[in-house]
Amino acid sequence: MFRMWGKIFSNHHMLKDTVICINRDDLNRTRKVYQALEEICYEFDLQNPLWLETNQKDFIHHSKTRFNEDNFLETIDFDYLEIQVIEE
Repeated sequence: MFRMWGKIFSNHHMLKDTVICINRDDLNRTRKVYQALEEICYEFDLQNPLWLETNQKDFIHHSKTRFNEDNFLETIDFDYLEIQVIEE
């Protein structure tokens, strides 16, 4: 089972969080990450963020990254969206 935790922060406080579970053995890790992020964004009513080089490096090294206003095309009303893999 693959589980990813999505959290929205503003002023150092967590406003919302959710855990997404992916139970598909036919998907590789990258596809599971993208699918979980898409489901997190759907649940929070957000567009999917853009992956920048810093996000890729953070995620590869720590299985965790933050998406701030630079990652979204629309204006956001929070400081950042953080995703973290909690189970693989």
